[in-house]
Amino acid sequence: MMTMVQSNMKDPKAITGKTVLAWLIGFFGVIFTANAIFLYLAFGSFPGVVVESSYEAGQAYNREIAAAKAQEELRWQVTNEVTRTTGAGAKVQVTALDAKGTPLYGVDVKAALRRPAQGEGDVELFLNADGGGRYTADVSDLPAGNWNLVLVIEQDGKRMFKSENRIFLTD
Repeated sequence: MMTMVQSNMKDPKAITGKTVLAWLIGFFGVIFTANAIFLYLAFGSFPGVVVESSYEAGQAYNREIAAAKAQEELRWQVTNEVTRTTGAGAKVQVTALDAKGTPLYGVDVKAALRRPAQGEGDVELFLNADGGGRYTADVSDLPAGNWNLVLVIEQDGKRMFKSENRIFLTD
């Protein structure tokens, strides 16, 4: 006759409630940790576009469209160039011609060099007439990297031209 022996040994491969709980906690722990790292890196490297007031920017939208249409009708030929000088300096040069190619005189040319995603480090410039429709300004300390060159030409206190160009400066 054969006798059966019962053993109190548990199957090591059996899935218990504790095993499932440990796997769930481990899985979601890894997910939350990865998300926290990605959020930290994202907010630290790109804080977003800098706008003082989103509401006011939205309200000015129609005025900007009308100004752009008026600017297009002028057919001015405006070019800009930013070149490195000695050290970390740079020279901003703008050439402004009317629709017939005649140099523009008696206008105020202003420029701003702004970081695309940061509010600090912006450089405001007033360009001086250099003859022949050329306007220039020197910047003594301008770090390398991405910049937005915002160019505004005013005549008799009224904005006649505005452009924004992305530039990249190297050392």
